[in-house]
Amino acid sequence: MDARAAAFARLFHAVQEGVYIGTIGPDDTSTIAANPHLKLIFGYAGDTPEADVRPFDPDRFVDPQGRQVLLERLSTGGAVTNYLVRLRRADQTPVWIELTGRAETRDGTLVFDALIRDVSERKKLDDERREIYHQLLQAEKMAALGQTISGVAHELNNPLATILSWAERLVQKATLEPAAHRGIEIILGEAERAARIVRHLLTFARKRQTTRAMVDVNQVVRETLSLRAYEQRVSNITTIDALASGLPQVFADGYQVQQVLLNLVINAEQAMLSANGRGVLVVRTWHDADRDAVILEINDDGPGVPDEVQPKVFDPFFTTKEVGKGTGLGLAVAYAIVQEHGGSIRLESRTGGGASFFIELPVSGAAAPEHAPVSRRQVTEATAKGASILLVEDEAALAVAVADALRDNGYAVEHAADGEQAIQKVRARTYDLIICDLKMPRIDGRAFFALLLTTAPAMAKRVMFVTGDVAGTEAESFLEKSGCRWLAKPFRLTDLLRVVREAISD
Repeated sequence: MDARAAAFARLFHAVQEGVYIGTIGPDDTSTIAANPHLKLIFGYAGDTPEADVRPFDPDRFVDPQGRQVLLERLSTGGAVTNYLVRLRRADQTPVWIELTGRAETRDGTLVFDALIRDVSERKKLDDERREIYHQLLQAEKMAALGQTISGVAHELNNPLATILSWAERLVQKATLEPAAHRGIEIILGEAERAARIVRHLLTFARKRQTTRAMVDVNQVVRETLSLRAYEQRVSNITTIDALASGLPQVFADGYQVQQVLLNLVINAEQAMLSANGRGVLVVRTWHDADRDAVILEINDDGPGVPDEVQPKVFDPFFTTKEVGKGTGLGLAVAYAIVQEHGGSIRLESRTGGGASFFIELPVSGAAAPEHAPVSRRQVTEATAKGASILLVEDEAALAVAVADALRDNGYAVEHAADGEQAIQKVRARTYDLIICDLKMPRIDGRAFFALLLTTAPAMAKRVMFVTGDVAGTEAESFLEKSGCRWLAKPFRLTDLLRVVREAISD
């Protein structure tokens, strides 16, 4: 062997990239040369004969179509540069590799010379960066919508609160004819449905009050699946749960986690039924010790989610359902709730291969402040009878319904249309409770409260706010700092009366 050949031989064995020389055919391959680093990449022992190192055999491709595409590229173009493909190692584990090489036909056989790099770690980092990028984009969408939602929610919640209050008062009237009673019950039900949609809007705006505690995710899964058991049984949906034992608890709002799970389960059921008329739903949980997180997977055998749709599935108002069949808020709500809990949610799917949603919830985490607007102490009706209440509300129709309901329950009620009128009334007398809207013309709830703190601090302790504008950061921050009870519009009169009794009894 001359010096030049010896130098090439040393380079062939020492280079820290895989070197491959061989033939590739439609059905088989043969290896002419494979250096030690190539054997290392594909998990072969160092003394494995080079002829036995055949990374491009058909069964080595994770995606069979990938081999056909590579062959077409080599046959037509004669070369590939930094070509990414996923193969299997000797032990069948997948590996991402990058090919740079050329091919030529000799005696009717395609001969391929290539440099091969293991880029699995780089691919993993790229995927993580892409996921972070998509999460940032999603967060920006949410932030942009949040500003608009605050005003929209207020404008919707005020008339909804009026409709709910009047419908609730009328439905309690014993003198109504049966037909009128049914009609009002329908109005009440539809108003509550509209209120739920507004609450969904506020949820994905990430400004809903939450009550968090240590939660057993498996228990939440079992309770949620039990809610769907009947529907699944009559719809030919089979559910399999594979819940890991010894799962650590997570610090979360159990009701919100259940809402996320319900949204995903119902979506999966609808997808399977629309495609197959039946289906199998698999719900798994496990603990990822490396990430210190509980993972929840919801898998269905439905039609899958097309690639072009996947980037949009968490967008608010995006839906593939027929008009009137969905609001497009379910997955947006799920995304917002999981993000608010410091977790993540992602979709894996391919057309015709079903879909899997993965929810990651951190095990550890600092306790978030609870914005519970009401006390849970049990109080009696007698405690509050005869108490004086000042109702500060600029929506006249709502004010009449609330004031009448309070008077029917034995309270002495006065009304002020805004904060300026309220200040004049407070200067003239004291009240056992002030129910004040947060957003009003002239002097709003915040300005009214600030005036109370300076002119009548004792009265400031007796304020309870009602608001349809809880999506704004400023409003949320103010309510938290004030220490006052508050109730979100639209509310049921029964809830208002309960909170009033509790507030007056303190």
